[in-house]
Amino acid sequence: MKTLPLLACLLLLGSPVIATAATPQQQRMADCSAKNKGKTGEDYKTAQKACLSGPAAPAATPQERMKTCNADAAAKKLAGDARKTFMSSCLKAH
Repeated sequence: MKTLPLLACLLLLGSPVIATAATPQQQRMADCSAKNKGKTGEDYKTAQKACLSGPAAPAATPQERMKTCNADAAAKKLAGDARKTFMSSCLKAH
């Protein structure tokens, strides 16, 4: 019975404990926004419209993600805990 008030408080406070996954559309919008970072005004709007209306990029296979993240970690000359942290965040992002 005590969990209900706790859950209500967490919801009201917007606690990160309860996280929702981004929908594919939200993820695509975020990807397009990142791709067009640095553009402004009409250039940004045009690039966003083209990106969002184009075909969806195929999802990378786990092997492709691992290969890309390994290459990025090697380029940054990461080792030990720094490499583990980087690889974890990189694999989740791709």
